[in-house]
Amino acid sequence: MLQSRRRFLKLAAAAGALASTVVKRRKAWAQARTSPSARAIQTLVLNVGFEESGDVQGFPIILLHGFPDDVRAWDEVVPPLAGKGYRVIVPYLRGYGPTRFREPSAPRMAEQPAIGQDLIDLADALGLSRFAVAGYDWGGRAACIAAALHPERVRAAVLIGGYTIQDTLGAPQPATPERERALWYQWYFNTERGRVGLERNRRSICRLLWETWSPTWRFTDETFNKTAMSFDNPDFVDVVIHSYRHRNLNAPGEPRFATLERQLAERPTIEVPSIVLYGADDGLGPPPADTPAERVSFTSLVARRVVTGAGHFLPREKPSAVSSAMLELLDATR
Repeated sequence: MLQSRRRFLKLAAAAGALASTVVKRRKAWAQARTSPSARAIQTLVLNVGFEESGDVQGFPIILLHGFPDDVRAWDEVVPPLAGKGYRVIVPYLRGYGPTRFREPSAPRMAEQPAIGQDLIDLADALGLSRFAVAGYDWGGRAACIAAALHPERVRAAVLIGGYTIQDTLGAPQPATPERERALWYQWYFNTERGRVGLERNRRSICRLLWETWSPTWRFTDETFNKTAMSFDNPDFVDVVIHSYRHRNLNAPGEPRFATLERQLAERPTIEVPSIVLYGADDGLGPPPADTPAERVSFTSLVARRVVTGAGHFLPREKPSAVSSAMLELLDATR
């Protein structure tokens, strides 16, 4: 009886050790799947730096940051998506982080069709015939453009900030005084003083924008500094200045995008299944009223949500709202 008990205890201990090893291995495997790996790939114009997580055989999701931000904006959005078996790709936009122009003589421009084309070029370079996309600010505009002009490529889109395609051919119209005040940085960048100011004070200007655009977000110095390194890109100032001058008719665009600009000026509808998210506390302005006119740009709008407790940097402030919206769309479009 004593020997049987000892044998039982030995077997139980062995089984427990094996179970513990299996659990540890599963956790390590899951972590490996969701931990990003840094990569780079050449497109027609850029050498794009990006991070990749999840199953390389999984359906691809591309996450696009805005100004002034970088791939760190999506750190808490990626794991739920990668954990579901998706391939998650988070690129640095032109002018940010390790992304560089391939040709020294290439114009450092960033009008809206350029960043939209960058997304399609990245997908082409990676061999992605279809993908899902989420973005905000500049990244949201690129996502809107891809969804509107290449619906056969985009399976689903989470658009933070709504429909942001611009008419850059018509004369800009004044907004309310409160809105104009919030856009001070754009008017500043349209002056030579603003260009020099951004060159000299890029980190302090960008930090001020973080603080004012997401007034309820209490980020740390460490959080900001991890991203601020991306603003040291040698092309950062040029692409930012061009973006804000071009949209205000104060800088020419690339001739190769003239036809695309005319298409975008017509504000094409987005037929791709989409979820639109707004931060309720966005310092650039409150979410627009939910009206038929505001929804007319979407023919397959699945949901429109205003996220409380979040400002402009919604993927950082309420990442679960973004990841759950993407998973909802992908489940609905299987």
